Amino acid sequence: MKKEAKFKIVKELEEALEKNHTWYLVDYKKMPVWKMVELRKLLKKNGYKLRVVKNRLALRAIGQRFSELKPYFQSRTALAFTDNDPIALARLLKDFSNQGEVLEIKAGVVEGHYLAPEMFADIVRLNSKKDLIARIGYLISYPLNQFLRTLQTPMVNMGRLLTGLKDKKEN
Repeated sequence: MKKEAKFKIVKELEEALEKNHTWYLVDYKKMPVWKMVELRKLLKKNGYKLRVVKNRLALRAIGQRFSELKPYFQSRTALAFTDNDPIALARLLKDFSNQGEVLEIKAGVVEGHYLAPEMFADIVRLNSKKDLIARIGYLISYPLNQFLRTLQTPMVNMGRLLTGLKDKKEN
């Protein structure tokens, strides 16, 4: 490969790493080509990217930012990128790997922080960002709902009492 082509690849990787705050190093050594195509389609459909990289070029693109990742650039390596939901991407990779035991997550960077391989299972078990926002919304609205019910109860009881009196008078 010519120097210009290598420089271009390193530059593209640098831009992708800057743009996406979350990426996982994936070992795909047991994966046949048709499975890789299937994985790429699945990731693209969900708004994620997968890029097979040469280890040396990827190390140049990373530079000194994440020195913890350098030992993981061995054998075949691919990078799975996302800029919005790291948990959903982790779940997608885990589910795809469970289908045929073809992927292994080496390490990664989540929201700009190093992720050790043993922590990947913890990331998969987390709730998604949307779930957490929904729970916070529920926790905020619950006391207000209870307060409104407390305010409405005397009026409801008064209405029932008046309806009961009216029915008793008519009979």
